[in-house]
Amino acid sequence: MGIRVFVTGGTFDKEYDELHGTLDFRETHVPEMLRLGRSRVDVVVTKLMLMDSLDMTDDDRGLIVRECLACDESRIVITHGTDTMVDTARALAQQHGGKTIVITGAMIPYAFGSSDGLFNLGSALSFVQILPAGVYVAMNGQWFPWDDVRKNRATGAFERLSQAD
Repeated sequence: MGIRVFVTGGTFDKEYDELHGTLDFRETHVPEMLRLGRSRVDVVVTKLMLMDSLDMTDDDRGLIVRECLACDESRIVITHGTDTMVDTARALAQQHGGKTIVITGAMIPYAFGSSDGLFNLGSALSFVQILPAGVYVAMNGQWFPWDDVRKNRATGAFERLSQAD
């Protein structure tokens, strides 16, 4: 059985709006990223939403949880904004249904051309195939248990809570 990729937005899918000087959403870049990365993994991509994770509500997280539980796949990758991905991971951990769920994101929009998103997506696809059932965050070539990770805003990197200062 393949891997389900749920798209929720975040910096991963943001694009620069020249007219307003803002970062906005148009469409997900995930299918293009999979093509450019020459992925040979059997995936089904489903766009749930395109939003900044700071704007996510408990209802949005509830939708993500319900979709993860309802899909046929037991291995799931979620693209997500980095600011609140740990909050979503917490919601998923309460009822992941014995599935392996890996949440990933990007610090720089894919559309900028120098994004970490392509690497993070590839890493998440690899991790989801080998990690046991549970909920994880994957960033910058590392995976973290959902309850032992934070985004260090001072360094712009994810780190284990158990190793944080």
